[in-house]
Amino acid sequence: MRLLYDLGIFLYGTLLRLIAPFHAKARLWVGGRKGLLKQISQTVDSNQKHIWFHFASLGEFEQGRSVMERIKQRYPEEKIIVTFFSPSGYEIRKNTALADYVFYLPEDTAANARKFLDAINPKLAIFTKYEYWYHYFDALEKRGIRLLMISAIFREEQLFFKRHGGFYRRILKKVSFFFTQNLESVHMLKWIGITKAGLAGDTRFDRVVELPKTHKAIEQVKEFVGDKRVLVGGSTWPADEELIKDLLSRYPDWKAIIAPHEIHDEHIEQLMKLFPSALRFSKFGTYAAEEIAREQVLIIDNIGMLSSLYYYGDIAYIGGGFGAGIHNTLEGATYGMPVIFGPKYEKFKEAMDLVELGAGFPICSKEELEHIFATLQDPEKLKLAGESAKKYVHTRSGATQIIMKYLETEKLIGENGS
Repeated sequence: MRLLYDLGIFLYGTLLRLIAPFHAKARLWVGGRKGLLKQISQTVDSNQKHIWFHFASLGEFEQGRSVMERIKQRYPEEKIIVTFFSPSGYEIRKNTALADYVFYLPEDTAANARKFLDAINPKLAIFTKYEYWYHYFDALEKRGIRLLMISAIFREEQLFFKRHGGFYRRILKKVSFFFTQNLESVHMLKWIGITKAGLAGDTRFDRVVELPKTHKAIEQVKEFVGDKRVLVGGSTWPADEELIKDLLSRYPDWKAIIAPHEIHDEHIEQLMKLFPSALRFSKFGTYAAEEIAREQVLIIDNIGMLSSLYYYGDIAYIGGGFGAGIHNTLEGATYGMPVIFGPKYEKFKEAMDLVELGAGFPICSKEELEHIFATLQDPEKLKLAGESAKKYVHTRSGATQIIMKYLETEKLIGENGS
């Protein structure tokens, strides 16, 4: 099975290299790894111990961010290295002040894992939610370096729990400790013989619970909103945007802020065709005051603003539910807003919870969206749904504190952990 795993890693890398000239993300993935190990060995002081955080992409970075922030606050002398698998994480957070170094993760081969660990000299490795790489985990285990998985969550249909999943179970058994999002995941790990696991919760809650207190004021958005009620479309895709267009035609007194998941020129041009009179954030300074007051849609054509944009909203529409799966519902919920999203949400525990609490509303069609939106025009129903969303976020924070207590008790950070 390991041979098949190594072949899969090789074929995946080969495929990306073949399509890189024609695909922007593949081009970034490939380009970011050219000469990477040499760059790391020349940049990082291998005599210095580091805490290594790895994230699949941007969402996982935001999930594990609260732990990094707490370590930097309490132990500023600690050196942190961050790696990303995906360009969408690396390109946006490559200059984060939370890390001393940020790199792409070299492909998972035995040689790469050995050279990478030699270069960064980790005293501790922390992975978030998922990303199970055999050779990196094996190399960490052989060197006696603790590997922690935070905000881990498991589902019965995953390979780890299948009869033919023995190889993948061996990967899990190389993890020193799992901090899981729910109790079911602890039980599932025990079923396959892994007992070094405990319930901590989802570290994302610790991050998002602070957002309303630390959000950035955006004067252009404040001016656009005025005294109107606002729908914030977060991380939307074309299918979501079509629904929002139909909805807004029925609610001319509402305004909408649309922050699409993809902000490349082609998608922004598609959005402008869908909403011909919409304002673009990047051109906001060119609009007259009466035009800003009159227009119904503001398109956000840059990155990094979404968590603050929700401050200006009354209802959130979370994109992705008509594709691979919905994006982050918690950033809208923490501001005390009901959240609406497409049908593919079953793999997201927080979305399931919000639906059960009457704070989240799944839709499959424009008719369902219109029905939910009409229901939420009732001020009392809107208020109750928003309060339930906010309470949900607040009552589930605290995972970071549990993880920090473990790190300190086990003396994995600070002077004694060096």
